[in-house]
Amino acid sequence: MSSDTLTKVAAPEDAAPPRIVPQRRLGQWTAAVVVLVLLGLALNSVVRNDAFQWDVVGDYFTTAAVLRGLWLTLWLTVLVMVLGFALGTLLAAFRLSANPVLRAVSWGYVWLFRSMPILVQLLFWFNIGVLYPEILGIRTVNLLGPVTVAIIGLTLHEAAYAAEVVRGGILSVDRGQIEAAQALGLSRWRRWWRIVLPQAMRSIVPPAGNMLIGTLKGTSIVSVIAVQDLLYSVQLVYHRTYQVMPLLMVATLWYVVVTSVLSVGQYYVERHYARGSERTR
Repeated sequence: MSSDTLTKVAAPEDAAPPRIVPQRRLGQWTAAVVVLVLLGLALNSVVRNDAFQWDVVGDYFTTAAVLRGLWLTLWLTVLVMVLGFALGTLLAAFRLSANPVLRAVSWGYVWLFRSMPILVQLLFWFNIGVLYPEILGIRTVNLLGPVTVAIIGLTLHEAAYAAEVVRGGILSVDRGQIEAAQALGLSRWRRWWRIVLPQAMRSIVPPAGNMLIGTLKGTSIVSVIAVQDLLYSVQLVYHRTYQVMPLLMVATLWYVVVTSVLSVGQYYVERHYARGSERTR
């Protein structure tokens, strides 16, 4: 091929680069507009619906009875989560133990309490006096009040799930990390505290945060045994005033506020334990 032919085929050096045309996403924009319109209509129907009685909601939102119920819900949630994860961590250690008896006991506990509905567990503990009228000479009717029953039932229930969360987090740590720590001569306690736990927390925190929010909302079930939590407190009011919907909205709004705060806290805790595990630009 002659040099003249090569000159004709080659592109000119001063040619403009090809223009990049963004892809048209008509379907996505249409779907977004439809969703926003539907959300606006739904929000408008709630705000402008007189049946919600928003003035009543505002009147009862910060009353003493509602705030007392909210406070009981909050400290019950915290106590149950602390006790549940303490027991769950022990059960997870049993499950990872080389002792077959401990592994069997842990597996049986998790299997049993995950199989029973939480309402059934609460009712069982609430009526434990039928099976054991006295324990160590103390009548169980006087020993196990409604709040104590709620703590026991919710804690045993949460421990079964917490055990699996902790076990899964520990198993997510690469075995090579532990072997490297052993090669450096670190003690067993320091290996768990400095190597295993910080890495396991990246897998433990997200489900633990979901459990915390679920426990907060799940405490509303203790109203069936007359524990004056947030839901039971608003029930006492609307049984007297017959303003059911506005009082339920009071409870709903408080649950939304608290779960929103917990979600923000979960985000920052997750980001704290994710340091060093994600690539940054």
